[in-house]
Amino acid sequence: MKLLILGGFLGSGKTSLLMQLAHYMTDTSGGTALYRVVILENEVGREGVDDRLLKSSGYNVENLFAGCACCTVGGELVTAVSAIEKDYGPDWMILETTGLAYPGLIRDNLCHALGKESRICTVTDASRWARIKIPMAELLAGQISCADTVLINKADLAGEETLEGMEADIREMNPAAGVRRVSALEEIPTEIWDRVLGRTDHGTEENAPDGGGPYG
Repeated sequence: MKLLILGGFLGSGKTSLLMQLAHYMTDTSGGTALYRVVILENEVGREGVDDRLLKSSGYNVENLFAGCACCTVGGELVTAVSAIEKDYGPDWMILETTGLAYPGLIRDNLCHALGKESRICTVTDASRWARIKIPMAELLAGQISCADTVLINKADLAGEETLEGMEADIREMNPAAGVRRVSALEEIPTEIWDRVLGRTDHGTEENAPDGGGPYG
């Protein structure tokens, strides 16, 4: 079972993008699904709108309610991941974190406890970047610095100057990450999802230049 951690600040559009990614991974238009997927939602409190939306779309969704997966529920997370692998045997498990989580800590926790490596995709919000990048600098840096891929969501709501400045900020935090401009309101190109999943069988996407996407 492979692991993908989907992180990003509150309101960045993680669940909307997750819906598209899950559809891409489980699409059966070619006769069989590309992957069998289970989604693990890290919520604080009772079942939320995101869970109901995902479940109503036919996806297997499990929940962590006690708190943030990178700290207060670290042990519960390890138990949940082990149980999901045993009970479902999926090809991929996608963990959508809370908006205040540090994905790198979650990755390290899973690697240490289970010996499993994880890919990290961090979602950022182009429409609010200028307002939050200073007051939330430490959190944003923590979410971006560990990412394999950073998706600049809501790119359709920002001008070119803003997007270029945002890309420069992201590269300063994480020069190695693939950076892609997207809008969850539109269909995401498959090459971007392949980059998120680390797939190279459709080309040399791992080494492709940054800043691509429909708004690049």
